[in-house]
Amino acid sequence: MDLSQYPKLVVIYLGMRVNRLTGLKTLLGFGPGISASVEAQPDGLLLHETIMFSMFPPHVGMRQYWRDMESLLAWSRSEPHREWWKAFLRNSGGTGFWHETYLMQGGMEAIYDDVPEPIGFLRFAPAMQARERCSGQRVAPGRRAMQGLSCRNRSCTAKRVSGAPPSGGDQVTRPDVHGRRG
Repeated sequence: MDLSQYPKLVVIYLGMRVNRLTGLKTLLGFGPGISASVEAQPDGLLLHETIMFSMFPPHVGMRQYWRDMESLLAWSRSEPHREWWKAFLRNSGGTGFWHETYLMQGGMEAIYDDVPEPIGFLRFAPAMQARERCSGQRVAPGRRAMQGLSCRNRSCTAKRVSGAPPSGGDQVTRPDVHGRRG
């Protein structure tokens, strides 16, 4: 495959897991809005695929390919996404949400919110205190370290998985999901 036409390609996996019975209503309620959003063909969205991670507990998601981070961020800061995210942060509706973002130019970023069991990066890398806000996170140019966000229980913590040492002295302020301090 030749990806030379996509030097700034971004791949994002997103997932929503039902944590409580009320989460079924939340999960099913997101479906039509997501479908409509994809059908609107936002600028920069190259491909959208739906994924079933598990039936019990229900855990569904999607994989999206974006032309560049600017397109993804522009969409994430527009309606309806912005309103979905604000509503979710107010009340997760019995679900947990996560995403992992991978950039062709280097860098990774992740958010885990109300995810009861470690998944993805959380399964092997410790969480660290986030220094940036949870929404609209962006990998800083020239920074090779993966700066992810874990918004468990509404307090954001970052994950550093690989790359250069952190700049600016990140520090762990609470145990990670495995009970360890970083």
